[in-house]
Amino acid sequence: IIPSCAFYDLDAKYVPGATGEICPARISERVSKEASDLAVRCHRALGCKGISRTDIIITPEGGMAVLETNTVPGMTPTSLVPQAAAAAGIGFGELMDIMIENAENETQ
Repeated sequence: IIPSCAFYDLDAKYVPGATGEICPARISERVSKEASDLAVRCHRALGCKGISRTDIIITPEGGMAVLETNTVPGMTPTSLVPQAAAAAGIGFGELMDIMIENAENETQ
């Protein structure tokens, strides 16, 4: 996420085009895998179900700092989960199908 202002405020977050969102991130495959593994560990440690989004900062030293795990991530056109799904080749309709199927499996 690259905000066009000094602070990532509500306008930067919700106004389309106010923030550059690069997906997938411009990081190495190794760092991407480490971040994905960390996000999965957070998801499991918190007992999350379905889809969550874990925000991670890569420090200047190359370490990773988890900011939060969002258990109800947004699903608007500017939201990150649909963008990440699209980068993985999953369209919005297919993403919804996956979410519904997983929710049905959780209740059985």
